[in-house]
Amino acid sequence: MSRRLYIHEDESWPKLYWSREQVAGPLAAVRLAQGRLIGHMEALGFKLREEAVLRTLTADVVKTSEIEGERLDAEQVRSSLARRLGMDVGGLKPADRSVEGVVEMMLDATRRYDQPLTRERLFAWHAALVPTSRSGMRPITAGAWRDDSTGPMQVVSGPVGRARVHFGAPIAARLEREMGLFLEWFNAGVAIDPLLKAALAHLWLVTVHPFDDGNGRIARAIADLALARSENSPERFYSMSAQIRSERTAYYEILEQTQKGALDITPWMEWFVGCLGRAIDGAEAGLSAVLEKARFWERIDDVPLNERQRMVLNRVLDGFEGKLTTSKYAKLAQCSPDTALRDIVALIDRGILVRSPSGGRSTSYDLVPLRRGLDCRV
Repeated sequence: MSRRLYIHEDESWPKLYWSREQVAGPLAAVRLAQGRLIGHMEALGFKLREEAVLRTLTADVVKTSEIEGERLDAEQVRSSLARRLGMDVGGLKPADRSVEGVVEMMLDATRRYDQPLTRERLFAWHAALVPTSRSGMRPITAGAWRDDSTGPMQVVSGPVGRARVHFGAPIAARLEREMGLFLEWFNAGVAIDPLLKAALAHLWLVTVHPFDDGNGRIARAIADLALARSENSPERFYSMSAQIRSERTAYYEILEQTQKGALDITPWMEWFVGCLGRAIDGAEAGLSAVLEKARFWERIDDVPLNERQRMVLNRVLDGFEGKLTTSKYAKLAQCSPDTALRDIVALIDRGILVRSPSGGRSTSYDLVPLRRGLDCRV
């Protein structure tokens, strides 16, 4: 008999277990931080919570794709989310089908967290993720379990001829049974802490690897669904995917170690809970940005602004990359450079923008920091 290579080849799979004693302390700390964050958010008004949710979901969609090496346009993601959530954020940007697909999946996972997870629902997610039925140059089966018609499912890295195999998934003939077991477990009222259920669901799905493509993103969406269930709320105030993206190397390392290890998955559970705690801690920074933005608009509430100015200021407050220049303003506002310059000069005159120290062709503009106080003049 050949030596077992992967965890799913163990005769006792999927009877995974972990040390509750080792996980108990970190889990209690994360539960406390989770409750504290939710309490902070509930104390805010509806508009601020809405803005925080939009920021979180935008990060979730962008970062879950970045983990797999795919870069989405953050403005398209934000626009798609705002439109679907019925939010008026101004300057909505049309979104590509690839963006819309990830947004559809993430919103279905988090807004319909209380609905059963079914094969039909997973197929719909997968079809949304791969609308062209292709992964790069490779044709794939969309909205169905993989059939291994092009060979065994493996996770590899490196150039052709020297590729390293990190993981080999169960053969396609096992998928009906494997996914039946997974869905039955996930939808049952299993006596397990909801946060640990999110961790186990993530690992289980990505180990079965039921699709030709998109398994990581779907596994993270399932984890988000489980986390939403743990809070009994569709509102997301922290992004697990954003934290995983910042720890991408460690994420892949712990997955590989676990998938090649024993049925004792304590290290994975500890890593997931720790990562979740760091995601919740990081949400405090996002909350600060939301509050800063709210204070900014409160301070200039009486200042007359046109729609172009409001839209560009919102874009800057949301994390504008690089410096704001006349040409960038014109592109964002879809106006002429002359109009952009007039808008900028008016914002300077009203004490909202200030010229950066550099001049000439490199002239750029910054927001006047709130700590200096905005001397906003009508």
